Amino acid sequence: MNLGTLISETRNSETMDLDSLSTLEMVTAFNQQDAKVAEAVHLTLPQVAQAVEAAAAAFSAGGRLIYMGAGTSGRLGVLDASECPPTFGVPHGQVIGLIAGGPGALLKAVEGAEDSEQLGMDDLQALNLTSADMVVGLAASGRTPYVIGGLRFARQLGCRTAAVSCNPDSPIAREAEIAISPVVGPEALTGSTRLKSGTAQKLVLNMISTGAMVKVGKVYQNLMVDMQATNVKLVDRACRMVCQATGCTAQEAENALKQTHNAVKPAVLMVLTGLSAAQASAGLAKHNGFLRAALEDKE
Repeated sequence: MNLGTLISETRNSETMDLDSLSTLEMVTAFNQQDAKVAEAVHLTLPQVAQAVEAAAAAFSAGGRLIYMGAGTSGRLGVLDASECPPTFGVPHGQVIGLIAGGPGALLKAVEGAEDSEQLGMDDLQALNLTSADMVVGLAASGRTPYVIGGLRFARQLGCRTAAVSCNPDSPIAREAEIAISPVVGPEALTGSTRLKSGTAQKLVLNMISTGAMVKVGKVYQNLMVDMQATNVKLVDRACRMVCQATGCTAQEAENALKQTHNAVKPAVLMVLTGLSAAQASAGLAKHNGFLRAALEDKE
């Protein structure tokens, strides 16, 4: 596939005069292009939902969600993975971001790293990939060899796979079980896929990880009740969550959180049911961490 023929690499007829615009006109042009991203992602929602369900199934089977990409795509995967432990209380290593060239490529491009299919396979082998894991390949162009090699290896091993690309019917889409292809059109700055393509990928990754965490009980109502309260701001947020979920006072929430070592889920269960901290933890364990199910069990 010739790079120059890809939609993400063509010139945008609406921004041909980018270098002659006033600053306000220029940022307006960027914003007008960005406005097209959400609709492009909207058209892929059935496939995103499939990826959410596959990721949740991987978690439920004791597997991991593994993103892999190069450049901007790789960095976005690493970003999403790194935010899952503090947000959802999952262990480090349950959601993993791989970037071609390794951690050093987060800050500085590693020449040629993305051009090796074998490197993609090697990075997954180094994680001791199993069929319980899910692998999501990320590439705006949809043709990155590092990602192709990784997806091919993952499918051979029996993993669930998805590909996120901003070109239709791309090579990585053909390698994956689930193809998510938000076609955002030519970039405002030709070929700079950190713009619309990067934004589209970020939106998709937000939905995959957040949606999967909802499906495995990490969320109650719309509250991130498995959040790790590791600093003053987050301890305050934990207190507010208990209040929001139960209607109790801040003092009642603080008292419950002291007994649960700032764990929100058992604190909510304690306030709403009158259980002790130990009983609340046992109730949650009985229902695999689903707070709603534990509450319904006590009605």
